Amino acid sequence: MTEPLKIGLLSISDRASTGVYEDRGLPALRDWLASAISTPYTVYEQLIPDEQAQIEASLRDMVDTQGCGLVLTTGGTGPAPRDVTPEATLAVADRLMPGFGEQMRQISLHFVPTAILSRQLGVVRGSALIVNLPGQPRAIKETLEGLKDAEGNTLVHGIFAAIPYCLDLIGAAWIDTHPAIVKSFRPKK
Repeated sequence: MTEPLKIGLLSISDRASTGVYEDRGLPALRDWLASAISTPYTVYEQLIPDEQAQIEASLRDMVDTQGCGLVLTTGGTGPAPRDVTPEATLAVADRLMPGFGEQMRQISLHFVPTAILSRQLGVVRGSALIVNLPGQPRAIKETLEGLKDAEGNTLVHGIFAAIPYCLDLIGAAWIDTHPAIVKSFRPKK
C-alpha cells in the first residue's frame, strides 16, 4: 500500500507571521482541502514572512525533507516590492507549469479586473507540484474549485480538477476528489 499524499501548506505574509493579524490563508486551504479531497492525505503547514530566501528554504524543506507531493502557497503574488513568492518558487523549480497561473487569472477575471496583476504560477520540483494561490480565502476557493452556475454545474474549471492527474504524471501519491466540489479529470484509459 502506498503512503497517502502529503500536502504542504505555506502561508506567506509579513503581518500575519508577526501576529499583527490572524492568518486566514492556512485555515482557508485546510477547510477547502477537507471538503474536496476524498482520499487520505496528511498536511504539513508553515506561516512565514515575505522573505525570498525563507520562502525558498520552506519550499525545499516541504518537498525534499518533509516529502510533500503537493505544496500550495498563499500570499505574496502581487506586484508590490515585498511580493516575492513567484521568484522564490521559480528559484526552486525544475519545470514551469504555466497553465496553472493562466487559469487562476482567468477565473479571477470573472470577479475583478485587477486579476491581471497576479503573478500566480505552478511548477514541478522533483515529483512534487508547487502552486502559488491568491491570498484571500474567497479567491483561494474560486481558483481551486472553479465557477459554477446556480444549479452547481461547472462554468469554468478550477485548477484542482487537473491536479490529481498532474500528480499521477510526475510520480506523486494518488488522490481523488469529491465530484460535488471539484471533479478530478483523468483521461479515459
